[in-house]
Amino acid sequence: MLVSNLRAVVKHAWSIRFMVLALLCIIIEPIYTFFAATWVAKNIYIQLGMSAVTGLLAVAAIIARIFVQQKVSGDLANGKPPQEG
Repeated sequence: MLVSNLRAVVKHAWSIRFMVLALLCIIIEPIYTFFAATWVAKNIYIQLGMSAVTGLLAVAAIIARIFVQQKVSGDLANGKPPQEG
């Protein structure tokens, strides 16, 4: 079941932003590694660095998902999500 305020979540949630950045790192890593291998000797530190950045973004997405974000979660007093519009 999808959340009732799907547009607000996609537009404002930091967890979504971090997951998109992690996805971009996953996509860029093999491309960057390929081009780096053609210019210089294959470097394990490039792969470790890209994997570390991807992992940190995934952890940031998990942490961001558990914190309340006013634009996404709505007013905590009445427990209602914000109105879409």
